[in-house]
Amino acid sequence: RSTLFPYTTLFRSSYPGYLFGYKQFHDNIEVPVVSDGDETSTNMLRKMIAPFVIRRLKSDVLKDLPDKLEENIFAPMNSSQRELYDAHLQRVKLMVEGTDEESYGKDRIVILSELTRLRQLCCDPGLVYENYTGGSAKTDLLIEMIKSASESGHKILLFSQFTSMLDRITKELENAGISHYLLTGSTKKEDRIKLVDAFQEDDTSVFCISLKAGGTGLNLTSADIVIHFDHWWNIAVENQATDRAHRIGQKNVVTVYRLIMENTIEERIINLQNRKKELADKLLDTGTMSNPTLTREELLELLG
Repeated sequence: RSTLFPYTTLFRSSYPGYLFGYKQFHDNIEVPVVSDGDETSTNMLRKMIAPFVIRRLKSDVLKDLPDKLEENIFAPMNSSQRELYDAHLQRVKLMVEGTDEESYGKDRIVILSELTRLRQLCCDPGLVYENYTGGSAKTDLLIEMIKSASESGHKILLFSQFTSMLDRITKELENAGISHYLLTGSTKKEDRIKLVDAFQEDDTSVFCISLKAGGTGLNLTSADIVIHFDHWWNIAVENQATDRAHRIGQKNVVTVYRLIMENTIEERIINLQNRKKELADKLLDTGTMSNPTLTREELLELLG
């Protein structure tokens, strides 16, 4: 599937033929825009789709909303974590390098599952290896950040896409004596409402939320710090999660932290997100990026 696949699919359904056939679109628009950064082709595509796009920024509509500050926090892995990560990274590299374009397409699901394991190793190798006892540099960093923030009177939203990671984090919070709530996809609807209302009103420091279960539909403006423990391919999903705090009713500046392990696939995912967002901003002024539709070359770049 193409980098511009979401856009072309919409137009093919609504206006068949408007963006030409796939081959013509790929050769004359997609390659110049995505691969070459050709401004002429980019401007032509933007003009073609502009009459059908209506965009409203939150900053245009909610002019009194406090600022949102964003910061990427980079940290090195500890030695045990790095050893396991590097070994798995080499395995995935060999798997990808040993495929051609045709077999890559067939093996894509298997390869993506291996990428997920790499991302889990960045979080905590215990998510992959049952008997691992070497610790997690990212978890250590997170707990120190939360301790400092909570002692200063801040309330925190913590997002992770891995519920098993949230289970580990909540145990660490309990050991540190830090009050918290947990919301995942298994949380009952009536309990979700109770948890949200309680967090809004009491002095609980941290609300741990699975990205997919709590990324939309919640009003949690009592929090003024958002931490993304790990990173989804779609940056818009992370932004929607951040908006649980940065929305109508928020009185304070919201600070958003992304925890990133240095020299890993996490750092490269952030770079890929930024490139995709830059391209999307040129065309539609939106930051969407769907579940990874990576080419073999992009995947090798992610693997370093």
